[in-house]
Amino acid sequence: MALTLYIHPLASFCHKVLIALYEAGTPFEARTVDLLDPEENARYLEVWPVGKIPVLHDGARDRIVPETSIIIEYLDRHYPGSEPLIPREAALALEARLWDRFFDLYIQVPMQKIVTDTLRASGENDRRGVSDAHASLAVAYDLAERQLKGRRFAVGETFTIADCAAAPALFYAGIVQPFSGTHPDLSAYFERLLERPSFQRTLAEAKPYFDMFPYKEAIPARFL
Repeated sequence: MALTLYIHPLASFCHKVLIALYEAGTPFEARTVDLLDPEENARYLEVWPVGKIPVLHDGARDRIVPETSIIIEYLDRHYPGSEPLIPREAALALEARLWDRFFDLYIQVPMQKIVTDTLRASGENDRRGVSDAHASLAVAYDLAERQLKGRRFAVGETFTIADCAAAPALFYAGIVQPFSGTHPDLSAYFERLLERPSFQRTLAEAKPYFDMFPYKEAIPARFL
């Protein structure tokens, strides 16, 4: 198989690329990487020395493609589905890329700060950083609520790269800082994302690993 995606099924940034692949119906092999296993981590560093996941290997072109947004752009160019994830109209493409970065930087990143702080040893917690992350999420929820009013998806009526980013970001962020009771348009949008078979499949594949999630007790029952 030409495409191999190095992932961990619980990782939110991996979910973003998995959703894109499932939306396009592109055949690929998913290879789970346990970065906590020294031998496995050493082997993976030979593939991508930065050591971050996901990474795409395209055997047909002998290319290693890192970074989620770049992976999706690469797939959209070389292995497109029936509908593009990067809109063909230039202005809309810029809008999709903007909101892709928005969900990554202003929802995913603060969420990960909150989650990973729980893994710190006692006495090493970053209380200020976690407080700032919660504040950042509050601002991001407000901005997303404004953006989504009157829109089916992040930038209009068509599912794009921005929605690939939004789905896992909102899934995990909504666990650590719920938005369902305060942001109706954002909540309705998240429910529409949950209707996508691509997102449903990604969550089903993550489910066996939910016990590893530090906030597992807060995961809504409907996902368990």
